[in-house]
Amino acid sequence: MILVAGTGPVGLAAALALADLGCDVILAGPPPSSIDRRTTALMRPAIAFLEELGFAETLAEIAAPLSTMRIVDGTNRLIRSPAVTFRAAEIGEDYFGLNIPNAALNKALSDAVRERRNIRWHEEIVTAWRTDSDYVEALLGDGTAIRASLAVAGDGRNSPAREAAGIRTKRRELNQSALVLNFAHARHHGFSSTEFHTEHGPCTQVPLPGGFRSSLVWVMRPKQAEEMMALDDRALSERIEERQQSFLGEVTVESGRQVFPLVSALPTRFAAHRIALVGEAAHVFPPITAQGLNLGLRDVADLVEMVRKHPDDPGSSLALASYEARRRPDIVARSSAVNLINASLLSDLLPAQLLRSAGLSLLGGIPALRGFFMREGMQPGSGFAALLPRLPRRA
Repeated sequence: MILVAGTGPVGLAAALALADLGCDVILAGPPPSSIDRRTTALMRPAIAFLEELGFAETLAEIAAPLSTMRIVDGTNRLIRSPAVTFRAAEIGEDYFGLNIPNAALNKALSDAVRERRNIRWHEEIVTAWRTDSDYVEALLGDGTAIRASLAVAGDGRNSPAREAAGIRTKRRELNQSALVLNFAHARHHGFSSTEFHTEHGPCTQVPLPGGFRSSLVWVMRPKQAEEMMALDDRALSERIEERQQSFLGEVTVESGRQVFPLVSALPTRFAAHRIALVGEAAHVFPPITAQGLNLGLRDVADLVEMVRKHPDDPGSSLALASYEARRRPDIVARSSAVNLINASLLSDLLPAQLLRSAGLSLLGGIPALRGFFMREGMQPGSGFAALLPRLPRRA
């Protein structure tokens, strides 16, 4: 028996993938929110993972492809970086990934979970944990006690399961908040995403289905986010159009704007005492370069591989050590890169601005380097693999 705690997209995907492996799964957590206005850009490997779970047709219906990604310096600093455009066609792809509304993705995953016979969904949160050498036990809000050989902690950035496992976390509160909303615009987005870099973080537009709607994640200082939330729709629409240099024409914000305080958190371990961390229980960083859920689904993929190789006792020390070894390089590298990029945006130091400008100039001017970063952004290791000479096959 495997227990999955948490009913966000990573927890739901973990329950489905483990059930497809033939495991008996208990899922604990309330139904996910149906009013989440955020969207998630999933790269091709994450899309392939979800398609293996049976969501190919669903994704085609609810998502918009990302064929082009741009970085534009929207600061007023002395040293400004050149704009850089990444096109999927440069590396032989039709698109980098798909932008998917969170509410639609959560509904599709939830519906699939309810259809799996070997998943029992308790719509209660875990209120207490107890670990033992042979099992892990969770007490639910309704008093139900569940014992499992392995617990998958997909219970978010403040994960109680992580705390129960005795895993310490390096956490840093960022002086940033993310304003999230959807908006309509006069010009077709051309299935392109544009990230305007500002002095306080990125302002990122990502295409939605239909051509004339996009999602927005605008990272700014918390006080500025409060001021934006207080504006009426017309005034906020004007501010967004101005920030984006009117490249999509007239902007009209839709209802349902939200603000999320940003933090950075990295556990010292990713598994212990029969508890394996996935998703935001394992990594939290600013919403830059579309890495969050992509990284979480790679957590799930490696977790499933670990369970496949240790079917008799997937919560054993040996099994968890193998999961730790597989996840650590990817999580640490991605978290460090995103935090470094975020820090470079916030720095007023001239050397930092020069380095950032030089780096983007190289990306814009050297196709091979640009291709490397595009491949690495989609799938870790694929950029390096493309640089290696192909060895002739033996007869």
